[in-house]
Amino acid sequence: MPTAREGLLDAAFTALRSRPWAGVRMVDVAASAGVSRQTLYNEFGSKEGLAQALVRREVDGYLAGVERTLSGAGRSGADAAGRLLALVAWTLRAARGNPLVRAALTGCWGEQLPAPARHPPARGGPPGVRRTERDAPVETPAELVDKVRDGVLRALAEQLPGAPAERRRVGEAVTRLTLSYVVAPAGGEDVERMIRGLLPVSGPSRTAAGR
Repeated sequence: MPTAREGLLDAAFTALRSRPWAGVRMVDVAASAGVSRQTLYNEFGSKEGLAQALVRREVDGYLAGVERTLSGAGRSGADAAGRLLALVAWTLRAARGNPLVRAALTGCWGEQLPAPARHPPARGGPPGVRRTERDAPVETPAELVDKVRDGVLRALAEQLPGAPAERRRVGEAVTRLTLSYVVAPAGGEDVERMIRGLLPVSGPSRTAAGR
């Protein structure tokens, strides 16, 4: 059963699907989650705090998916290229299905979305409002590139070819190529060809885009 915090974040995300963030009212979020408005303010302190926590949750969900994908869970024996193609597929799915993830990856927040602060939000409301690691500032697109690249290097250290500097170059290139497809999608065969062109490894053919 979700906690009050998760229920409120779910309600805020659902509201954002149908209206711009400026039109999302705290009282409506609380009512949709089945809690009092006081509970909402106890959790987040302000609408700014709610926005920060919502974007933080969605970005953390994307990064957790990156880790799962690169771990090769459910794909025993997957080669480096296969795992990287799966990373492309996950990133494209996440960006297409979640406007907050897409905005975090591209830096294009627009007027419809709650752009995150680059510092912990000021806490309004009563004393004792909860502050947790989940309120941490959201990464810039460049910082997200670094996190995904580092995840690639950790997960595929034994499979990526070359010296450490070369592996870092490959990890950086794959990550930036992946994010470029968020901005300008391409056909699955093009994605696969370019990823495999970066890695002198062989493996089963996969098509990433559209999955």
